[in-house]
Amino acid sequence: MKKWLLLAMLAVFSMFSFTGCACDEDVTTPGGADPIVSGNGDVTPPDEPEVYVPEVVIPEGVTRINVWSFTDEIPNMILRYKEMNPEFAERFLVVPTVVATDGGGYQIALDAALAGGGADAPDLFAAEAAFVVRYTQGDMSSHAMTFSALGIDNVMGRIADADIAQYTVDLGSRDGEVVALAFQHTGSAVIYRRSLAEQVWGNSDPDYVRTRIGPGWDRFFEAAAEMNAANFSMVSGAGDVWFAVRNTGGPWIVNNQLDIHPDRMAFFDFTSKLYNNNWMNDTSSWSGAWFADMAGEGERPVFAFLGPAWLINYVMAGNAGDTYGDWAIAVPPVGFSWGGTWVIPSANMNPDVRDGVRELVEWITLDTSNTGLQYMWAGGTLFADNETKDAVASGVIMAGADGTIPFLGGQDMFDVFIPAGAYADGSLFTQHDEIINAEFEDRAMDYARGDLTREEALDQFRTWVYETLGIN
Repeated sequence: MKKWLLLAMLAVFSMFSFTGCACDEDVTTPGGADPIVSGNGDVTPPDEPEVYVPEVVIPEGVTRINVWSFTDEIPNMILRYKEMNPEFAERFLVVPTVVATDGGGYQIALDAALAGGGADAPDLFAAEAAFVVRYTQGDMSSHAMTFSALGIDNVMGRIADADIAQYTVDLGSRDGEVVALAFQHTGSAVIYRRSLAEQVWGNSDPDYVRTRIGPGWDRFFEAAAEMNAANFSMVSGAGDVWFAVRNTGGPWIVNNQLDIHPDRMAFFDFTSKLYNNNWMNDTSSWSGAWFADMAGEGERPVFAFLGPAWLINYVMAGNAGDTYGDWAIAVPPVGFSWGGTWVIPSANMNPDVRDGVRELVEWITLDTSNTGLQYMWAGGTLFADNETKDAVASGVIMAGADGTIPFLGGQDMFDVFIPAGAYADGSLFTQHDEIINAEFEDRAMDYARGDLTREEALDQFRTWVYETLGIN
């Protein structure tokens, strides 16, 4: 894991500009040392985080629900639910524990809490796309309760009625049973500068631009050459392309063996093209130079970024400067998803809180009414002081919502993001993706810059996977 993962997370969730307690008790943060990250991306994990859990006085007739998360996003959602449903607060006291993911801190603390049990153990917890498979299908999946066992009836029927993208269901399922669902839609698009498209092609309409940048990477790089001829960079850095490539092809681990799918292997060629043809500004994602490119203040104007709605709303919009409103979105050269948070009921939850946890899970993931979280979030009405519209898991809700936003010059983002979810593939994820993806990207850049031959870079990558995960 790398430091930029924390920067990414902070950027994404800066949308929640709340202060103070998110629920009934102050959120808690980990202690201990920061991880030591070497130049090649290796990690020395910190000691097990010291998680402070406050003493809680439980009023008579009220039952405590422990909620674990890696940001205050879900605790703030629950606070909103309590405001809307005061009778819930009369029955349950929600105690959130928030631990940052930096250095794997959240996963370390969560694993210990799930395994340890007791009064402070999670009743409901969150997992991000980078590591959700560990808790739904991997080493810690036995700690996830199925939605049906929680008491949610007709789970698959409700998923179908809500038109929830299949990739989110696949990632949240264990042996055909749903144990987790996301509330955010992270199917992705190409986010491009209208003015640059006009200068190069004389047309900036999304339906036209999609034909110039895809389908397929060959078309995308043809467009990169055309942008370069006009002294524009196609992307800010190779990482922008990697966000799409890494979730295509096949999973990294097949039958407990490392498998480098040809679609991912192609990234070595992509980095070489981008670097050696000057088709990018060679920035690193989440760096100051990356943000500067969003504002048109980098080495050269950048045509496109690739990502989901949260990248637009919570990263680009705040960094766009004078380019704000000059952007649009189009179908990407390949379908992919990036990020997202799943909520998971604990298999070992206190039986007395099952009804309360079920209420929260249903409201966050399956409720398509006009008082459900997703309806209000899609329309920008969930929080009084935050009118940001977001892409949500339910396609039905997005189809009925107004997704026009000023950043995209009034374009309705849902027109692109709804079908984008159908092209994302949840079967490609494994519980080790977070660290494998980072290592492969680094070795591909070593090759592109000429620091390693192709064979040396691949040998280093395979050796690292074996030494880190014991997988050949």
